[in-house]
Parts: sequence; C-alpha cells; structure tokens
Amino acid sequence: MAMAGLYRRILPSPPAIDFASAEGKQLFMEAIQNGTMEGFYRLISYFQTQSEPAYCGLASLSMVLNALAIDPGRKWKGPWRWFDESMLDCCEPLEQVKAKGISFGKLVCLAHCAGVKVEAYRTNQSTIDDFRVHVMRCSTSDDCHLISSYHRGTFKQTGTGHFSPIGGYHAGRDMALILDVARFKYPPHWVPLTLLWEAMDRTDETTAQRRGFMLISRPHTEPGLLYTLSCKHESWVGVAKYLMDDVPLLLKSEDVKDINKVLHVVFLSLPSSFGDFIKWVAEIRRQEDGGQTLSQEEKGRLSVKDEVLKQVQETDLFKHVVAFLSSSNSCCRNVPILDQEDDLPDIAASVCCQGAEILAGKSASVKGYFCKEKCVKCLKANGDKPITLISGTVVDGISEQGLDVLVPSSQTKMICCGCGPSSHIGMHPAGNDVLTALLLALPPVTWSGIKDEKLLQEIYALVSTEHLPILLQEEVLHLRRQLHLLKRCQENRVDQDLGAPLS
Repeated sequence: MAMAGLYRRILPSPPAIDFASAEGKQLFMEAIQNGTMEGFYRLISYFQTQSEPAYCGLASLSMVLNALAIDPGRKWKGPWRWFDESMLDCCEPLEQVKAKGISFGKLVCLAHCAGVKVEAYRTNQSTIDDFRVHVMRCSTSDDCHLISSYHRGTFKQTGTGHFSPIGGYHAGRDMALILDVARFKYPPHWVPLTLLWEAMDRTDETTAQRRGFMLISRPHTEPGLLYTLSCKHESWVGVAKYLMDDVPLLLKSEDVKDINKVLHVVFLSLPSSFGDFIKWVAEIRRQEDGGQTLSQEEKGRLSVKDEVLKQVQETDLFKHVVAFLSSSNSCCRNVPILDQEDDLPDIAASVCCQGAEILAGKSASVKGYFCKEKCVKCLKANGDKPITLISGTVVDGISEQGLDVLVPSSQTKMICCGCGPSSHIGMHPAGNDVLTALLLALPPVTWSGIKDEKLLQEIYALVSTEHLPILLQEEVLHLRRQLHLLKRCQENRVDQDLGAPLS
C-alpha cells in the first residue's frame, strides 16, 4: 500500500546532471584526471544528510568542519569529540533554525565560533570570474572548502534558499559538483557554474541581502585555549555593545588621571550579566571515560592552559587589575565573575551541570540539572605535576551521571577530597585573570579618547600585545577576533556588513 508523504524528488535534468548517472560519472573521471576533485575526497568522507528540513546550513558547516579535522574541544557522545548539527548553537538558537533556517551571515558567524578561517562574499561583493577562481582553488586542494548559498528555483528544483558544499569542478564543461546535504530530496549533482552564480545572485527575502559563498579553511592559529566569549546567553549583545561602543565614549568623557581611575571607569557600569559573557575553557568528560587517570593528551592540554594562565598573571596589567579589585573603593564586588575567593565546590556544581547540558546536546539553560554530589580531587602519579579534578554527580529528574572537569592551575590553596588535607595549589582562572585577558583583547582604539597624553602612553604600553609571549598573544588575538565578530553580529549586522572577508 502506498504511504503518505514524499520519498525524494526527481532531479530536473537539465540543467543538473545526476552524479551517479553515466554522464555524471564521466564528468567525475575527467575532473579527477584534471586534478580538480582534490577537495572531494575529504568532503565525501564526512558527507551527511541534514537531520532537519531547515538544517541545510548546519549540516553543510558540520560536514566541512569535520572534513578539515577541526577539534570542537568538547565531546559529542561517549568519549568522542566530533562536530554535529546539535553543537552549532552559538549564533542562533537551534529551535529557531529548525523553524526558519539560518541566514548567510549567521552561518558565517557560526563558522567563526567553531574556530575556522572564513572568507565570505555575497554576489554583489564579488564577480563570477572571482567565484570560478575560488571554486578552482578549493577543488585543487583539500585544505579549503566552499559552501554555496543559492536559490533552488534557478535549477528548476522545488524549494527556495539552500546551503550545500561544492565538491569539485569540471574545467572543460565549467560545471560544479553540488554535494546536496538534503539527500532525502536530491542526490549530488553537477550544475553549470554560470547557473550556480545566477542561483546565488538572488535576494534572500528574510534579510534583503544577496546570497553568496564562503571559503572555509583551517585557521592560522588554534582557537582560544583558556578563554572564550559566549554568544549563547541572551545578554551578550548588551555586553559586547558596552565593551566596544560605550567604554571608548566613557573614557573620552571622563577626566581620568591614573590607571586606577581608568579601571574604575571601565568597570563602573559593567553589566551584571558579564559573567555569562566570558568563560574560562574547561574540559568535561564522563567519569567512566577517564576514571582516576588522565591521558597524555589531556595532560598536554592542561599543561598548555596552565602556561597561558601563568603568562596572564605575569603581565604588568594583571598587577594593576589585582590592586584595583583589592582596593576598598572597588566598584565590582557585585559582579559574580570577579569574586576573589570563588568556592570550587560551587563552581564544580555549576560546571558539571553545564557539562551535562553540553554532552546531552542541549542549548537550554542548566536549570533542569542538579549536582547532588561535588568534590575537588587532586591526581598525581609517576612524578607528574598534580592535576585538579572537579567531580560531580548530575541528575535531571530521570537519570544521573558522573562528570569530571579538568582545570588549569592557579594560586589558591584548597582541601582535596580523595587524598586528605592538602596544601596543593591548583584552581581555575579567577576574575582578575579573566578581566586582564579581556582588557588586553579590547581594540587599541578603545583607549584613544584618554586626554592625558602621558597616561595614554602608559595604557598603550600595558595593553600592547607586541611583547607578550606567543601563547598569550594568540589567546588575546583570538578574543579580539571574537569581539570584532560579535560587534558585527549585533542586531543582525552580520547579515548587512559582509563587505570584506572575515579572515
């Protein structure tokens, strides 16, 4: 008996040529011989079908991220770190993407949040000849991939806007291979490149902007090791606006005479939700995945994080921040992230709940989770440096799971459960560390409004990245790029302000 619903569509041909047809196979073999299918092999290794009808952008991006071997820095399922559509929830809530899809600019934002280098072009910012060059570039190497945003109607296909990676190019016929992530609808197919350009040169009605394409490649530097900015929390727009727009105006309007006054102005109106904006990067694992031991990989990452934290604390700016926060007139005592004596067990409860949320692939708040047991342990074996391990048992009303959070060291004494009273030193980055890193990451123009020339030069010397150690330089530049991107994301400006590559 026939069942209700749709099972695929017949691919309109022409203009498209089915990849699996005799003609499609011939195009494929000729393109291989001409060296324009190099990017195909990695893409096809991670080819996936979008899991929701409106997830074409998320499926295309996760496919490309996995093809580039980008480490998401968090676990997908079991012990595995792997990009999945459910993890691409930074710039747009998944429920909203599920209902309405995602815009070109928001997908660019997501790619940046995932830690890759992105060059994005709308058709009114490029030409068909330039596009052909970019397609050729990505087809003759496996270190860059191209995602196209186009309108299906140009190919006589049903539907409207769509995203898919370009898997290869046939120079003789000037045709591109679309690896359509909606495999339940259409198979991979070849299309004339001129027609693909025409399909991209259509206006997206939701943003009133042209469609286009993005080139995605591995970054020159790795993502942040110790700190990251979060655009998941609803307050991120206000915090980003305060840091990037309001602080320069405040410094210009105030008659500041010393470093302490500068810090006072910057922190005076710091939004109370600031603690949800900048996070220290913790590594989360299920207890059964690690037990009481750490792998060499985990030890290596903790060692690097520890070194970055140490470099932050050795800066002159850090000393000024510590002095300011310790002063009796500090205005920041009501901001949670700035507490100078954070309680690790409480942090354990919060971070373990967040870990449960991440491992469950959810993007809601952690209110559904409760950490009924929490403990700080120290691990030391074979002469290795002691490692701080925060453990917790998280319940959600249905089930419970044990989680471990591995943290870099700091300078606070504590008592470790599991190994008795101890003067072992080891903690997470505290508020003064976080603020120092963020101040270093603010654009140099932030301080240009300071009227006192001597003070201005002193500030520039404190926040200069030129003489910072390489690890800390990369960390600061990572935060600065994130700030720049978030500024462009404000009020959907990311969909209106893509006049240059976001590299």
